[in-house]
Amino acid sequence: MKETQISTESQAHRLRQIKLLHTVIWAIMAMSIVAVPWAAWFAQFRLAFGLTLLVLGECLVLAVNAGRCPLTDVAARYTQERSDNFDIHLPVWIARYNKRIFGFLFVAGELVLLWQWVRRAGP
Repeated sequence: MKETQISTESQAHRLRQIKLLHTVIWAIMAMSIVAVPWAAWFAQFRLAFGLTLLVLGECLVLAVNAGRCPLTDVAARYTQERSDNFDIHLPVWIARYNKRIFGFLFVAGELVLLWQWVRRAGP
């Protein structure tokens, strides 16, 4: 009985670590997406380009993993729960619609970047 309890506690601890890591990575990606149009607005095009590459790298990781974050699969090893936010510290509705929300924001930010870049390049 004691061995099972330790194993369960160890799994819960590991799940908390994964959720924290996943949340930190998500926050970095979300801030990057929000920062692209800000950087573009202030003509910080190198920064905007770097943030774009970072986000596109994350998109590649998701694409290679059938649209799922690899950390979701890792977290699934430590729990039977499968709610939309079982693997991350986010409200369910954000976890559920995360790709749609931030996908839209990313595309919108890239359009702002393109507009600012063309406008500043001018004739």
